[in-house]
Amino acid sequence: MPANQAALDHAADLADFISASPSSYHAAEEVARRAEKVGFTRLREQDAWPTQAGGRYVVVRDGAAIAWVVPPDAAAKTPVHIFGAHNDSPGFKLKPQPTTGTKGWLQAAVEVYGGPLLNSWLDRELKLAGRLALADGRVVLADTGAMLRLPQLAIHLDRGVNSGLELDKQFQTQPVWGLGDPTEADLLAELAASADVDAADIRGYDVVIADAARGAVFGKDSAFFASGRLDDLASVHAGVVALTALETAPGGPIAVLAAFDHEELGSQSRSGAAGPFLEDVLERVYANLGADTSLRRQAYASSWCLSSDVGHSVHPNYVAKHDPVVQPVLGSGPILKINANQRYATDAVGAAAWSSWCESAGIAAQEFVSNNTVPCGSTIGPITATRLGIRTVDVGIPILSMHSARELAGVSDLHDLTRVASTFFRD
Repeated sequence: MPANQAALDHAADLADFISASPSSYHAAEEVARRAEKVGFTRLREQDAWPTQAGGRYVVVRDGAAIAWVVPPDAAAKTPVHIFGAHNDSPGFKLKPQPTTGTKGWLQAAVEVYGGPLLNSWLDRELKLAGRLALADGRVVLADTGAMLRLPQLAIHLDRGVNSGLELDKQFQTQPVWGLGDPTEADLLAELAASADVDAADIRGYDVVIADAARGAVFGKDSAFFASGRLDDLASVHAGVVALTALETAPGGPIAVLAAFDHEELGSQSRSGAAGPFLEDVLERVYANLGADTSLRRQAYASSWCLSSDVGHSVHPNYVAKHDPVVQPVLGSGPILKINANQRYATDAVGAAAWSSWCESAGIAAQEFVSNNTVPCGSTIGPITATRLGIRTVDVGIPILSMHSARELAGVSDLHDLTRVASTFFRD
């Protein structure tokens, strides 16, 4: 389906968002920056929070961010509508003592993060990004820009490469970043310079590798959008655009965007969906509305969570990998994700609600279910449903090249996901 101008503008803004979010820490700060720009108040967890209704707030915990809007007539049993997503993506993370190399090459010592398509990281410009913890207690963000590359071995030296490429995760995934003697170079100094701090002051770091190229629209009728970290910054962006445009009108739910870290590792961390972050925030929000545990649980009973993450479009070159009937395609709308074994939290009531929100938003939607012979992934949806007891629906957009260094989405789907998120927040 051809992309209209609103969808193209949305894709351009998503490209800006992803460029500003090369790591989960950058993404959390970008959510906060965009929220503060339109009048949200940034809160610290160690402080007392405002008690008045009608507020717009955001709080960051490490690589996660939660933002919310309280309607002016909110009370102890006002339901909450949560749009959940994640900030992290599969790739590589910098090891301790990261400066390495051999035979005149400077290399970065990295370990594999999550489940990336390793070969997709070959022969592209990469950068380092993340947070640096300093001796004075400050934590600063670093982004080197393009400075690394994983060069592939030439076909002349590996004649069988086109019959199958398998990379050794220890010895063949260490990117080059310069020439010289590793004993006389310091990769941390490059990181420090990008953050305008002294390398000697670095006491700890959480740094990942990210694709340095900007997201791009292309294809017939500008139908395609390619970028790194679409899984799952496409959903985070949809949520923050919808939430920051939401008016604090009476009669609506408490609207929440929850962007978690560490989903690609199973979500079990203080900033992941299996951790207490969202529950901590909701307890404080409802306490300020006069709710005790019983009243908060009554509010939860009429609440909803949309767990938004990317899913698989049918692949034109591998159709047999997909269900023979349910085959979502780029450009035909967001997807409802269904799995009999609760890898997704969607049930019949949730499917009906999703259909209603899509209809209200004026968009078409699709369904996704796995081929029975292909294992199904999972999301933050079942985790959130289990932790809070709030009815949860797993949704997202269809993409190709999932877990690649550069993934492929439909321009119109990206915009449509934001439209249904806006309807969900207002309902």
